[in-house]
Amino acid sequence: MTSFAHPAPVSEVPGILRGKVVFSVDAMGGDEGAVAVVNGLAKSRDKNSDIAFILHGPEAELEPLVKKRRLTDCCVIRDAAGVVTMDERPSQVMRHGKGTSMWSAIESVRDKEASVAVSCGNTGALMALSMVRLRKLPGVNRPAIACLWPSRSESEYAVMLDVGADIRADEHDLLQYALMGVSYARNGLDIGQPRVGLLNVGTEEHKGRAELKAAGEMIDRAAAEHRFSYVGFVDGGDLPSGDIDVIVTDGFTGNIALKTAEGTAKLISELLRKAFQYSPLSRFAALLAYTSLGRLGKRIDPRRVNGGVFLGLNGTIVKSHGAADATGVSAAIKLAFQLANSKFSEKLAATVATRPRPTSGPTEPGAEGGMTACQYAPSFVVWATTCHRGSWITVTSRVSSIRPTNGSAHGRGSNGAISPAMGRQPRKWQPRPPTRPLHRQG
Repeated sequence: MTSFAHPAPVSEVPGILRGKVVFSVDAMGGDEGAVAVVNGLAKSRDKNSDIAFILHGPEAELEPLVKKRRLTDCCVIRDAAGVVTMDERPSQVMRHGKGTSMWSAIESVRDKEASVAVSCGNTGALMALSMVRLRKLPGVNRPAIACLWPSRSESEYAVMLDVGADIRADEHDLLQYALMGVSYARNGLDIGQPRVGLLNVGTEEHKGRAELKAAGEMIDRAAAEHRFSYVGFVDGGDLPSGDIDVIVTDGFTGNIALKTAEGTAKLISELLRKAFQYSPLSRFAALLAYTSLGRLGKRIDPRRVNGGVFLGLNGTIVKSHGAADATGVSAAIKLAFQLANSKFSEKLAATVATRPRPTSGPTEPGAEGGMTACQYAPSFVVWATTCHRGSWITVTSRVSSIRPTNGSAHGRGSNGAISPAMGRQPRKWQPRPPTRPLHRQG
């Protein structure tokens, strides 16, 4: 990636864009190049004459493509010579990305020239630049990426988040994801009373990590205030059931589930194709079922539900799949139009602004040192003392486990347990630094 000077923002909206819903489109960065993006814009324009585009990328490369597809009456080109590649680190893009097509596309949303930005580029870089240039909404700790998940519901889709913005999420983050997902389902899918499920390893209440159980209780309490229904824990088999409208999970689990579903859809298509080519009789059967197979192909085609939405920012960003062709880009533009038409960004800001993230504190306010804020099992003998701010823990023998009250596990075992050998003398143990302070004192 090469850094270039960013063109100054235009003070007035060009005449050909006035009176239309304007989208800022990053023409570069996708696997298929600018040709697929411009062809996708042409597909969208043919279906909806009320939309227009600000296209960001090298003007010398984009101008012939725009003229070829006859988009000059609804498309303005912003020259941006730099390109963010798929293998670049977000930190590098944040330092040197000014002047790239991705940066320029986000700036158009920041400057209120466009309603939504659409990009096929590097997901990590796009999220990093969006957070820096657009900033997070008040009350949002971690933005999320939401996608549409095919289901048996009347709307034919469920909202799933997070699918890759952040691999970690505690109970407060999961609650925010639920509220943002509800707003998305209500304004993007027109579902008045969304049903929210929390993805877990099973539907039983005793299963799952501590933060999932805490998140379930918090989401349940917020249901009445925000007019949605909480159905409890759901597992992977429930995702396409039609009984859930919003699926809440962390980015690590969500991204794996999403990529698994895409791969499964492609596998089914290939197996059906091979099955109908097996014999002359099966080929004849394929002709008889041609219409039905066509409907099935559209239903399971990932390109037609392309587009992950960045939630929790002061502006709407739609992330198209990096390998999207013209059909996929057109689907992302359609999603962007639905969100812009419903004023989704403003409604989402109003939803999350009412719930600031709670700040953690010591179990007993005003305590200086003394016992740590830990949850002890009844049969365990534990004596834990800390110096100021809890930097050291002294553990006696016969200790089975120590778990912080906020549900996070910090220790040497996979479940956060500290298990010294029975009968040894007391020893000092220093845990690995947690991602955020367990409690603050003083």
